[in-house]
Amino acid sequence: MARGSGRGGEFRPVYHLAGLDDDLRAVVDDLRVGRWMSMRALLARTGADWAARTARSQVLGVVAAKSAVVQIWLDEEPESADARMMLARVAVGRAVQAHRQRHPSAGQLEEDARQACREAALLHPGDPVPWVCLLALATVDVRQQRPEHRAEPPENLLPYGPWGLLDEVVKRDRYNREAYHRVLQICSAAGGSQAYAMDFARWVGSWAPLASPLLVLPLFAHAEHYHFERRRGRGDALVHRQWSREDILRDTRRALDGWFDVTNADVRSVLDLNHLAHALTAAREFTEAARVFTALGPYATLLPWAYVTEDPERQDLAEAEFLRARSTALGSG
Repeated sequence: MARGSGRGGEFRPVYHLAGLDDDLRAVVDDLRVGRWMSMRALLARTGADWAARTARSQVLGVVAAKSAVVQIWLDEEPESADARMMLARVAVGRAVQAHRQRHPSAGQLEEDARQACREAALLHPGDPVPWVCLLALATVDVRQQRPEHRAEPPENLLPYGPWGLLDEVVKRDRYNREAYHRVLQICSAAGGSQAYAMDFARWVGSWAPLASPLLVLPLFAHAEHYHFERRRGRGDALVHRQWSREDILRDTRRALDGWFDVTNADVRSVLDLNHLAHALTAAREFTEAARVFTALGPYATLLPWAYVTEDPERQDLAEAEFLRARSTALGSG
């Protein structure tokens, strides 16, 4: 089947972890059949492009966690900093999954993952990814039992959290997308509401520079807040109209003008694009939304579209919402 097309030429969205990164897509396909040499080559080519290294290793870690392929690579090249970093990615992914499933081995897997992160950081001190991995581990410590997970915040409105770990990432990669998204997750889980998450996203959005994907972070917080209110049973018109509020429109336009309009397609996250397309469509900014849908090509993500449906667990409903929004936007001209 051609990408993005179904029977009779009907558009069907494509879901792929690599998104718009063609080089990464080929490596993901190799990983799924147990081949690791293309992963090694891709990471070597990526070099010290920390944004690309973080994004690519995150995807590779998700795929590689389903097999022993990274351990095989490390056995072949025990001094490889890239292999050691990927082992940390895989170990953290498995530990987080074990915690979600309440598996008895979760605690041990978490400690093993933390050790893998430390070893990767020692082998390549300039690499932000091991510290990003430690932030990912912090998301499972919901009671903040570890001292490094309850550090004093940089702003009064923010909760205690893993701010020291974030600082370690920032020293190496000032505007690391995944690091700030990990902290947003932690803020979302704090305090029993979305207030901390909203404050954090607004704080980041206030200083994120031109072309930074962090300008899209507030749209994630708004989507999570919408989902939170829906789960509380608030499906009223006021909640649905939040996307047309001036403060949210300001965040949406800042992401459009300051990120989308000044970046190349190959550095954009498909998840970021979907959040921007959703915010624009929900605000009835159809002409601008059409530009984002066009940039997406055939690619889609389930979130945030699932949050608009009656059952966020059903992929078919999320896909139908994406298709409806896409059709409305592209047909508006």
